[in-house]
Amino acid sequence: MLKLNASYAKKVPAEEEYSSQSYHASIEVELPDGLSGEALQERIHATFNLVRNSVEAELHGKNLTLQPDNSRQNELPNHAHNNSVQRANSRDIPASPKQISYLLDLARNRGITPQQIAAQHGVADIQQLSKRQCSELINSWRAA
Repeated sequence: MLKLNASYAKKVPAEEEYSSQSYHASIEVELPDGLSGEALQERIHATFNLVRNSVEAELHGKNLTLQPDNSRQNELPNHAHNNSVQRANSRDIPASPKQISYLLDLARNRGITPQQIAAQHGVADIQQLSKRQCSELINSWRAA
């Protein structure tokens, strides 16, 4: 197993003069051994995009693309926890990083690219799949 750590930080001016606010997110994921250089690069790119999009979403007050790990909820500010509860009640909960990772492993075994999956589901990037879309695709591939 390979471990990938991706992080993204951004400082923005605060309301007070000579002051700034800092936003930071990081994630650690495990990658299977034996990935080709291209597959490894795709995973790194997708993981970094996920972290960067989460920080940007927090900055702009949008719903986050990731659901927080329940074991770390005490570390989240109240508004982030409230956003995760709102997402849990919505119809299109984003796919989890583990779901995406498993889907990518199944796709690689079938010779299907992430771009083909995204195009099939009408999204710009595989990270934009919903939990439901990802589950249906995983289940159909496992049944076949």
